[in-house]
Amino acid sequence: MIHARTLLVNNLWLFSAVLLLASCASTLTAPLEARKEFAPMGRLRAAINYGNPVLATKDSTTGELRGVSIELSRELGRRLHVPVELIGYETIAKLVAGLKAGEWDVAFLAIDPERSGDVAFSAPYMEVENTYLVTEGSHIRAAPQVDQPGIRVAVQAKNAADPFVSRELKHAVLVRAPNETAAFGRLTSGAAEAFASNRQRLLSIAEQRAGHRVH
Repeated sequence: MIHARTLLVNNLWLFSAVLLLASCASTLTAPLEARKEFAPMGRLRAAINYGNPVLATKDSTTGELRGVSIELSRELGRRLHVPVELIGYETIAKLVAGLKAGEWDVAFLAIDPERSGDVAFSAPYMEVENTYLVTEGSHIRAAPQVDQPGIRVAVQAKNAADPFVSRELKHAVLVRAPNETAAFGRLTSGAAEAFASNRQRLLSIAEQRAGHRVH
């Protein structure tokens, strides 16, 4: 299952501005109008979800944020000629709450049609494969076998996999959890038969926790 990620901005006008910036050569400067729209406070406030290591990580000692979304934020700030303020969130739910509170100007999230009334999405900048983690003893041997009656699928609420599997699954039941640890716990406790997330993250979990496999 493939799900696109995108730059997300909290102003509907910005869709065309994002595409314009993406098409510009690195030596070009963004128009003044785009600068005002992206950074109305004179700085670019970029929301960073470090709870998803595909996008970003946070150093446990220094608190430094690293990852592709940080590099993209800094490049956008460079083209806009404004300073960049990185605003870290440990879960996607908190990042979304930050949108409602007006805490950030741009973010990096999966495309979610349900949010299209509040934000504008750029063209995707990367694709992430969402799939399932199951226990070694599970009868599930391929991803399509997950969508059947009686199967409970654990997922972190509001993360990239949530809106996608919500649309795709017709028979299985979603069991939402507040964070990744809790979602994985649903699987290990027997409260779910599968755990949905991006493949890279699930492969990492499977390597660290014996007795699990990814489909």
